[in-house]
Amino acid sequence: MINIYTDGAAKGNPGPGGYGAVLLYKKHRKELAEGFRLTTNNRMELLAVIKALESLKVEDIPVNIYSDSKYVVDAVQKGWIWAWQKKGFKDKKNVDLWKRYIPLHLKYKPKFHWVKGHAGNVENERCDQLAVQAAELPNLPADLAYEGENKQGLF
Repeated sequence: MINIYTDGAAKGNPGPGGYGAVLLYKKHRKELAEGFRLTTNNRMELLAVIKALESLKVEDIPVNIYSDSKYVVDAVQKGWIWAWQKKGFKDKKNVDLWKRYIPLHLKYKPKFHWVKGHAGNVENERCDQLAVQAAELPNLPADLAYEGENKQGLF
């Protein structure tokens, strides 16, 4: 069983933001983090899940994802993403990220678990630290899709 903990943060929402993820498998531990100069909390929450899944090197091990984001957990657990996809994501935000997430969902079939944020869950707290630290780094890159640069054919 691979356990993945994720969190995202943005100051100002939109503002500088980052994500953090902790991946645990047996005795192995991997931490991921990245920051962006202008983004939203929801984008970072979803990007944390995506980046964690993209970093996996095996497909045949069950995956649990622990997130304090109702936005992400409910969208997957309640099947909203499939309705959004059917309607071409009309009037939805973060379409680029949801389209990036869907193939990963189909590949890994992760089971989502909502955890209360800032409630003493050690790994969730670590993810929050990683996300906040990443958002505070100097010279952060652009979240290209959020800033609209995807119109130039970058995505």
